[in-house]
Amino acid sequence: MAVLDEEMKRLVRRQRLGFVATVAPDGTPNLSPKGSTTVWGEDQIVFADVLSPRTIRNLVDNPRVEINVVDPFTRKGFRFKGKGTVLRSGAEYWKIIEMYKADGTDVRRIRAIVVVRVEFAAPLISPAYEVGVGEADMTRSWEEYYRRCRAGEADPGRPILDV
Repeated sequence: MAVLDEEMKRLVRRQRLGFVATVAPDGTPNLSPKGSTTVWGEDQIVFADVLSPRTIRNLVDNPRVEINVVDPFTRKGFRFKGKGTVLRSGAEYWKIIEMYKADGTDVRRIRAIVVVRVEFAAPLISPAYEVGVGEADMTRSWEEYYRRCRAGEADPGRPILDV
């Protein structure tokens, strides 16, 4: 049975930015954004190692990983937990490299591919929805906030229920 449903796949493919959490050898957390996050099959998410030496080292020592992907405007997304495998060569590595190439990614800087077999997936939803904020209002609020930030406003204000 597939762990990733169509809604999860759509969000991951659309967002591309996943926040990858690993555990360092001393037990401390390591969180690193990965702009190459995408879906690979029914129960796998992949990302490329471009400049991720700590993430890769951590995964080699301990393959447990969590990836969070959230739409910054709707404040909805998913968490994916599983085990990551670091690939530096082989048939699957080259298939994933070809997928990135076809997507327009400059693959020359990729040092490795991480394949995460997702064992658990769950929604991440802003608590603002629990008090009646609708998705359209949430999206409009954050779009306006980021528009003001890009415009360089010293105080862009606070989005609705900034939680």
